[in-house]
Amino acid sequence: MPKLTIEGVGEFDVDHEIRLVVAIEDNNGDINHACGGNARCTTCRVKFINGEPDGYSQAEYEKLVQTNSLGEYRLSCQCLVEGDMTVRVLDRFSISGRPDPGPRPEDNITPEPKWITP
Repeated sequence: MPKLTIEGVGEFDVDHEIRLVVAIEDNNGDINHACGGNARCTTCRVKFINGEPDGYSQAEYEKLVQTNSLGEYRLSCQCLVEGDMTVRVLDRFSISGRPDPGPRPEDNITPEPKWITP
């Protein structure tokens, strides 16, 4: 089982290939996901301290390019936990002023991922 370390929260054993945003939320990671995990809003952004995946879903890559954020952060809704990872949540629900973090993302990455390695 991979270990997910959420900076300031703790270290957790999580299922292999679980969607990162779901793993963070299920372990009290205090993360927003306003669009429900569809690579549209960037509220689920994280900074990888270690264990960053090599590839991107096409949707994540396009959103990061569109927002001029490629290399700045990743969208946790578009990442799978494939090994040990350490992340910093960049848009925390507890300080966002939002009424809720957003609808729970589906278990599988949406939209259906087309994987690329830029």
